[in-house]
Amino acid sequence: MGEHSTVPSNHAEILVGYDGSPDATAALDWALAQSRRDGRPIRLAYVFEWLTVAGWVGPGVTPGIWPDAQARRQVEELVGKAAADAAAAHPGLDVRGEVLDGPPALMLEEASRQAGLLVLGSRGHGGFAGLLAGSTAVAVTAHAHCPVVVVRGRPTEGDRAGHVAVGVDGSEHSLLALGFAFEQAALHRVPLHVVRAWQPRRDQWNLGGEQARDAALAEHRAELDEALRRWQDTFPDVEVTVETAAAAPAGLLVDASRNARLIVVGTRGRGGLRGMLLGSVSQQLIQHAHCPVAVVRER
Repeated sequence: MGEHSTVPSNHAEILVGYDGSPDATAALDWALAQSRRDGRPIRLAYVFEWLTVAGWVGPGVTPGIWPDAQARRQVEELVGKAAADAAAAHPGLDVRGEVLDGPPALMLEEASRQAGLLVLGSRGHGGFAGLLAGSTAVAVTAHAHCPVVVVRGRPTEGDRAGHVAVGVDGSEHSLLALGFAFEQAALHRVPLHVVRAWQPRRDQWNLGGEQARDAALAEHRAELDEALRRWQDTFPDVEVTVETAAAAPAGLLVDASRNARLIVVGTRGRGGLRGMLLGSVSQQLIQHAHCPVAVVRER
């Protein structure tokens, strides 16, 4: 099939958090594959956080004392070379790089205001240290002003031929995730696997037995079918399969990610505590999914 699709999309840029680490390179590769399909420009952003004492400031950067102009020049050269190499390897794609100064999570969140998609590696160094389970990943995915894709250090999107998977629980954020997942499935011309996990309370298991559980699952499936109807009308060529199960959502979605090229979730579902911006399911996927994870809070 061809690289491009007629799927309507927001042509705002793809922002890539880049620090020269292997996982940041995987994130860039994923973004380049995405850009080949939707034509959006790519901006690499290295977040440079000055240190006030002698110490390490970034990959390939000589330690120094703030303000260290030489260290910043090395960072600028690193990002410039990465952008130039990517553009040369992919003629026709618009790739540029820049260096931002400040706390990494805050700067990426602010930069996401002008982006259509933000892509991060699952681990990094320098400003992205500890990204797998650390505060940067949680803060960025919770507060970004566009969908965030976290690319784990495994085969990139271009190496995976699987479907798109999405977790839906009826919450507002999960319905945004469903729309994003339909768009991605149409863009890549692959099937969409929709997962609805329902974890009943202990009293629900005990009071009604199998009949009550079957009735509850049927109710959840009917609600899901209603949500699907709108998007199937918009994307009639997307083949959709549905899985509804009384199971822990995180485990079910991690399992669903095994043969997927992308798994999509909202930032927080019905099970989240009021005021929490990133739910436990999203965090579990960021840490344990077998493919890139898209977390959708805003469109």
